Amino acid sequence: MRTTVISKERSHDPDRPDKVEEWLALADSYAKDVNSEDGCLFFQFARSLTDENEFICIEGFTDAEAGATHVKQPYVKRFFDIAPGLVSAQPQIIYIDTPHDGFGPMGEIQPR
Repeated sequence: MRTTVISKERSHDPDRPDKVEEWLALADSYAKDVNSEDGCLFFQFARSLTDENEFICIEGFTDAEAGATHVKQPYVKRFFDIAPGLVSAQPQIIYIDTPHDGFGPMGEIQPR
C-alpha cells in the first residue's frame, strides 16, 4: 500500500514579499532531503498558476512505515520549526493510503 500526501501552503503574507525567497530556499532544501529517503517515491513543491503565493506539495511514500520514518528525520523537524514563520495560513492537507503502485496513464490525453 502506498501513502500519498497532498498539501497546500500559502508561502507568505502578500505584504511581505521578502519571505518568498526564504520559503523557496527552505522548500528546495527540504525537497532534496526528502527525495533522498529510501521510502520516498516522490516529493515536490509546485507553485500555483493562479496565485504566486500558493504552493502545492505532493509526496508519495512506499508505505505508511516509510511515511512514519520520514517524519522522524532531523530535516523534517527543521522544516517544521522554520516554516511557521514563512507561511501566512495553516497548510491544508489530504492524506491517502492507496493500493495503487504508482501513477497510471491518463486516458483522456495522449501525445499526438
